[in-house]
Amino acid sequence: MSATWLPPEQYAETVMKATAFACLFFTDEHERPVQLRATYSRTHPWQWPGGTMDPGERPWETAVRECREETGLEFGGPPRLLATVFGLPGAEWPYATVGFVFDGGRLSPARIEAITLDPAEHDAVRVLTVEEWRKHMPERDFARLEAVVAARRSGTPGYFDTWDWGP
Repeated sequence: MSATWLPPEQYAETVMKATAFACLFFTDEHERPVQLRATYSRTHPWQWPGGTMDPGERPWETAVRECREETGLEFGGPPRLLATVFGLPGAEWPYATVGFVFDGGRLSPARIEAITLDPAEHDAVRVLTVEEWRKHMPERDFARLEAVVAARRSGTPGYFDTWDWGP
């Protein structure tokens, strides 16, 4: 702790800045993860419905809103946190990243078929086994997927802190 007191607005300039996101993790009835292919990201091609929090929005509100916007699915909860995700800033993004992954539950074939994608954000929905996902995802994305699946199976929220943005 510094011996020099700073007014809150000055102190805020000295601390790490971060963006926050929230998303919903779904599987089908056979526990196979459901993911959306992003049209805007080669770095993270397969994602869960979610996105960056708007000002004044809480993580759960973000996850539900983004799911509705990206898939057309209405989700009411209750909120069940599966994992938190953290990444340090780097060459690809100048801010730290903090994320909240909530359990969206299991979707029936009819609900998966009813997904309506926003073509500006996603162009495909896939349902694959965890191991099948390995060849479609960068290593760090796959490690995050495995951590979230393990958290759901164990019932204990996971903590994934290697979501860094590069050197």
